[in-house]
Amino acid sequence: MPKAVGIGLQDFKKIRDLDTFYIDKTKFIPEWWNSKDEVTLITRPRRFGKTLMMSTVENFFSVERADGSLFESLEVWNNPEYRTLQGTYPVIMLSFSDIKENSYQEVRNKICESIVDLYNHFDFLARGELLNEREKEYFYKVSSDMSDSEISISLRRLSGYLYKYYGKKTIILLDEYDTPMLEAYTGGYWDELVTFTRSLFNATFKNNPYLERAILTGITRISKESIFSDLNNLKVVTTTSEEYADCFGFTEEEVFSALEEYGMPDQKQEVKNWYDGFTFGSMTDIYNPWSIINFLDTGRFQTYWANTSSNHLADELIQRGSKDIKTDFENLLRGKAIETQLDEQIIYDQLAERESAVWSLFLASGYLKVVKTEFLMRTGRTIYSLSLTNREVRIMFENMIHGWFADYDSGYNDFVRALLQEDLRAMNVYMNRVALTTFSFFDTGRKPSRETEPERLLAVKATAKSLKGPNSSVCFYHGFVLGLIVELEGRYSITSNRESGFGRYDVILEPYDRKDNAYIMEFKVRDPEDEKDLSATVQSALRQIDDKKYDTVLAKKGFPADKIRKYGFAFQGKEVLIGRCAEEK
Repeated sequence: MPKAVGIGLQDFKKIRDLDTFYIDKTKFIPEWWNSKDEVTLITRPRRFGKTLMMSTVENFFSVERADGSLFESLEVWNNPEYRTLQGTYPVIMLSFSDIKENSYQEVRNKICESIVDLYNHFDFLARGELLNEREKEYFYKVSSDMSDSEISISLRRLSGYLYKYYGKKTIILLDEYDTPMLEAYTGGYWDELVTFTRSLFNATFKNNPYLERAILTGITRISKESIFSDLNNLKVVTTTSEEYADCFGFTEEEVFSALEEYGMPDQKQEVKNWYDGFTFGSMTDIYNPWSIINFLDTGRFQTYWANTSSNHLADELIQRGSKDIKTDFENLLRGKAIETQLDEQIIYDQLAERESAVWSLFLASGYLKVVKTEFLMRTGRTIYSLSLTNREVRIMFENMIHGWFADYDSGYNDFVRALLQEDLRAMNVYMNRVALTTFSFFDTGRKPSRETEPERLLAVKATAKSLKGPNSSVCFYHGFVLGLIVELEGRYSITSNRESGFGRYDVILEPYDRKDNAYIMEFKVRDPEDEKDLSATVQSALRQIDDKKYDTVLAKKGFPADKIRKYGFAFQGKEVLIGRCAEEK
């Protein structure tokens, strides 16, 4: 009978004591120890076993966990050399995984309180004559009210006290180091937290004579210039590194073996479609552990991993992204790969400016996978081909895009229905409703409230007025196209900004069923110098469709003229007018 599946268990000792489902990853311990790296930063997507691995390392080395029975029958125990290391070092274990506060002061306080908890755990150090009076005074003074300079050295001093007690240097483990930083970026207090964190990290991991080894885990490798500026002893292991490639996440062999054990061997291919796709270094076919464990427990295919935490940063970056980011994302949703350079040192200040920074973050977060790489000898650069990781990730993004329009009185869905029914009047009613409430949303990345619309309208109009040409109203139009892809997937192939005839059309909807009509859409912002009203802008858009022969791509595929519908969309601020070619009315 297979073991029980313990959902959410991240404590190694508890998993072993309860004898629940567990895949042995203890080979990491000798690999890491033999590397002799003083400080190791390992980045992996969320829910990929980072916390469990840190708990495993703590239980192996800590003098407080000198119980080798936990490791009997596991791979690390096969080596007699490592049996003698078990339970022989003082270990400081700290996690920032739950530090997701709304302000810098709240984050600082919570980090400090985590350090206070450590001091409380090791309060035996302050008893007796081990510490002198000044050290005892500092020990009991540690709190969130301490100055930045005092708290920054708190972990270094604690490791010094442990050295005094045990006569051995300390192993320091910091799990999910970047969680507060991610919150700081979206919360607007990045600079303050960087300054505080840099001081804490430098004192703990760089200028610490009592440090034996250290491991930090997180999702991203934040740029060295931000918080690691002085840590030249840092070994960085990212998703493209070869080190520890099979130590986080489940390999295909491990997953298929588990499916056999739990009586579901016939589900291997479907499980692969849903949860495979991660690549670490050159090792492919890495599976998301959280989804696999949940599937073993329920036997049902769901978006387990994608729903474990907020994806608001990814959501915001796509909403606010340039037309190129949205176009690339359209291709990703269609199952295609995009090509980009990567910089695994995430520079958060550049997320709004550099597309490669966005895709680098998405890769580190597990939303994208590397399909292939190409090294350009002449320039020394590497070009990466990236695609969505698997079906689970695709569904997550589809639901996210659907949510962009879900709050707007179902106007978007009503527009799609009106389009397919060729109800021009209803199309205009619903599109104006959608544009009114979402135009600023796609421009700023935040949903506007109805109360703030009048104040924001002038700014949006000014922005729209400055946009001219075939890519005008790009923010709204590309978000609109992403919504079409989600709503009409399975019925239409939707493409945008592609060449056809003598130019690049805005949107084409090509039906899979030839009984349905095809649609060409052209978007234009009214130019007051050339067009007296929105009707003139609509006519300009329709003329462009004909003059540039955008229907060429459809005609080549055998669509007759009477099955092709042509629509012009005219924008002025948040006002929209849609028109159709006269012969189609």
